[in-house]
Amino acid sequence: MGRRLALALLILAGGCATRSRRAESAPVAELWVTTGERSRLLAREPDLPIHMGAASAQAVIDVDETTTYQSIVGFGAALTDASALLLGRLPSAQRDTILRELFGPEPGIGLSFVRVPMGASDFSTRHYSYDDVPAGARDTALAHFSIDADRADRLPLLRRALAINSELRIVASPWSAPAWMKSTGSLIQGTLRRDAFAPFADYFVRFVRAYAAEGIPVFAVTVQNEPAFEPADYPGMRLDAATRAELIGRHLGPRFAQAGIATTILDWDHNWDHPEEPLAVLADSAARRYVSGVAWHCYGGDVSAQETVRAKHPDKDVYFTECSGGDWAPTFSDNLLWSVRTLIIGTVRTGARGVALWNLALDGRGGPHLGGCGNCRGVLTIDSRSGAVTRNEEYYALAHASRFVRSGARRIASSTGVAGLETVAFRNVDASKVLIVANSAATAATFVVRDGTRWIESRVPGTGVATLRWR
Repeated sequence: MGRRLALALLILAGGCATRSRRAESAPVAELWVTTGERSRLLAREPDLPIHMGAASAQAVIDVDETTTYQSIVGFGAALTDASALLLGRLPSAQRDTILRELFGPEPGIGLSFVRVPMGASDFSTRHYSYDDVPAGARDTALAHFSIDADRADRLPLLRRALAINSELRIVASPWSAPAWMKSTGSLIQGTLRRDAFAPFADYFVRFVRAYAAEGIPVFAVTVQNEPAFEPADYPGMRLDAATRAELIGRHLGPRFAQAGIATTILDWDHNWDHPEEPLAVLADSAARRYVSGVAWHCYGGDVSAQETVRAKHPDKDVYFTECSGGDWAPTFSDNLLWSVRTLIIGTVRTGARGVALWNLALDGRGGPHLGGCGNCRGVLTIDSRSGAVTRNEEYYALAHASRFVRSGARRIASSTGVAGLETVAFRNVDASKVLIVANSAATAATFVVRDGTRWIESRVPGTGVATLRWR
């Protein structure tokens, strides 16, 4: 009798353990939420059960992994001189903690696409290039070329970021050629002299090789930041489409090929309001051979311009390389939603493989800067006196993608506009799926994600953003 009772208890215990294991292994989706009123900031919500069979709901977002689009390089921001200076001044332990948070895997946010200026931008404390010589002098042999200006802060930070995230990809952009290469003889305004095309191509070669020697591979370059704009108080240079086509097709592209440099070349690096500019460069057969893709900024036009160009040149990649928040837009919820809807969902649904915002970090006064934007906001705000770090709305907009969508992921099909919700979906290399949902309405929305024969019921707060991840 005792043996029979013990056996029965053992069988019962085994059955309970089996049911417990089944319960533990039941498929679920993770849910992360940020609300416009900031009560939840990239907050983990209770996991959601994944159901089998038909979903009886009206607001259904279909996710279809059999329809795939571009592969993803990553999401990030620009490591300007201002950002590097502020991060570099932090105590070493705090700096490393912040870098791990920014570039590391969960619980970090996994930034993997960083833009760096080649020389000074408006967010520098002085105006300089990598080959400055006295006024009136020239240096066609680039005997004075040096990246020493980057050694104090930027290069150590990039090396550390790469050590944290080996998948980090860097895109570099000059704000100006060296003054002696330009029509103005100055870093301010002007265009590239015709006798400087070859030296400027060599300037790019020197830069890529110098960074590589520091252990920092350059994934891509753009030939000029905002080539249709000549700022009056910080480095800039106008390069029209015909000039860029000649520079790329007859100088930079062949020079990279000759030097065995695999760094890709991107055109435009300016706003959505002039798609005819990159189209004109891509119409040039010599330039088209060397242009791998087109880079875009947000300060004019509509994100649909990316699709306009991509439709005519589907073999060319799309990247988004600059957009800044600032004091002109002080409302957190508005900025969060616009950034997610336009810069994360919008750019990726129109082909972007990488998305980089502007300054990774600025101080409480929107600097340091010399000319240019006086009221820009960084992804982080770092108090230059106390070292206190504030994570701004741009941080959360990036993190809703960068923390969950890994390098090498593929965008997959997802229905959008259902119940007013905007979406974009991905399939990671590890087979996990990610759906980002933005809700511009003031009230919460309940919806169902349908993934083949499985479905997940979820909810996104009013003026909020949700990221779901499941396998």
